[in-house]
Amino acid sequence: MARGANQKKKLPILAKLLLSASDEEHPISVAQMTQELGRWGIPAERKSIYDDMEQLRQLGLDVQVRKGKQGGWFVGQRDFELAELKLLVDAVASSRFLTQRKSGSLIRKLESLASAHQARQLQRQVYVDRRVKTMNERIFYNVDKLHAAIAANRVVSFCYFEYNMHKQKLYRREGSRYRVTPFGLIWDSENYYLAGRDEIRGDLRHYRVDKMDDIVITGIPGSSRDGWDPEGYTRRHFGMYAGRDCRLTLRCAAPLAGVVLDRFGQDTILVPQGENAFTVTLDLVVSPPLWGWLFSLGDGVEILSPQWAAQQFRTQLEQLLARYPKKD
Repeated sequence: MARGANQKKKLPILAKLLLSASDEEHPISVAQMTQELGRWGIPAERKSIYDDMEQLRQLGLDVQVRKGKQGGWFVGQRDFELAELKLLVDAVASSRFLTQRKSGSLIRKLESLASAHQARQLQRQVYVDRRVKTMNERIFYNVDKLHAAIAANRVVSFCYFEYNMHKQKLYRREGSRYRVTPFGLIWDSENYYLAGRDEIRGDLRHYRVDKMDDIVITGIPGSSRDGWDPEGYTRRHFGMYAGRDCRLTLRCAAPLAGVVLDRFGQDTILVPQGENAFTVTLDLVVSPPLWGWLFSLGDGVEILSPQWAAQQFRTQLEQLLARYPKKD
């Protein structure tokens, strides 16, 4: 190959070397650069290397120099700081909806954004209690397809299932296809959900994305998303369970203020009732996870209204107590 053709490769080779092998703690010397270029049959002198570094700077690569006996050149500012990459790697590794295989693939891509030395720090084993990786890699592509349908405002068609105790799929509605205008994707309780308008039943519902089979983007225009409030929707639904809408007023012990704010947000209005308690009014969907949350707070919380909700909670507690009769 002609020398001129090789010279055209010089800057890309040097840029790749700096990005993959250098950082502030591991600069690349001129001798190392010359050696790498030699592997490609490209001769280089010290002065030309300095000129190349300046050209890379002008092209937008943050090439910096460290002087001294162990000096050399390295990439300073990158698209992601090492701390940011660690955060992303931890999020990918601990994400339940990603398979082990897909997590590994994404982490390797994230590692390529750091130097080889920094990448070793990204090879972390993240343990998250009670976190079980999905075995269904299709969910990754389901999410992508649903995003496309949302952007195009097109109705999607799919089959929806649940598992029985034999780990077999049982399709709902006797296997009939659902038709839904997708409003948005929601990440809640370690699962992805699609929220949208059920075009068959005419109401707003949500569906676990990993339980959706054979998703098809139809050519049918979707319903209007006017008034769609994803934040309010997720706040009302405990554990993304369906149920009866309710304006619930609670009386809570003062030490539970942090618990309530963590669950419903800092904009939640707490009304002090003396020094030891406060009341809070919440728009919620009454469901089993709500009862579970209230039960976890013990006698520090009381349902003031509506009375039907208080009675329903009492019934739940009585049924639970009946499961554990006192034994002599």
